[in-house]
Amino acid sequence: MREEEKVLHWILAGTTGGYNRVRILNELLKKPQNTNMLSKKLNLDFKTVQHHLRVLEKNQLVTFKGGGGFGKVYFPSDMVENNIDLIKEIKHNIENEENKKKKR
Repeated sequence: MREEEKVLHWILAGTTGGYNRVRILNELLKKPQNTNMLSKKLNLDFKTVQHHLRVLEKNQLVTFKGGGGFGKVYFPSDMVENNIDLIKEIKHNIENEENKKKKR
């Protein structure tokens, strides 16, 4: 397994916040957005989105342009864009697990 794949599996599938991180990446693949836009679109608390963006940024899954604070506009990194199929697979697996939990 390549290093990129290990990072993606750990950050997206190996942690409790992985599902929301996948959702954030999916939105950023559609169009670059700031924290507030993502918060509204995904119906998540602003601070929750901030936290996940910091984790994604630290692991080089997102980049940003613009100033600090509200001026930051996030983009998916090259690593994300080069591994879209793997991210879709991880998202599918996470959703299947979530559905199994709901049925219990």
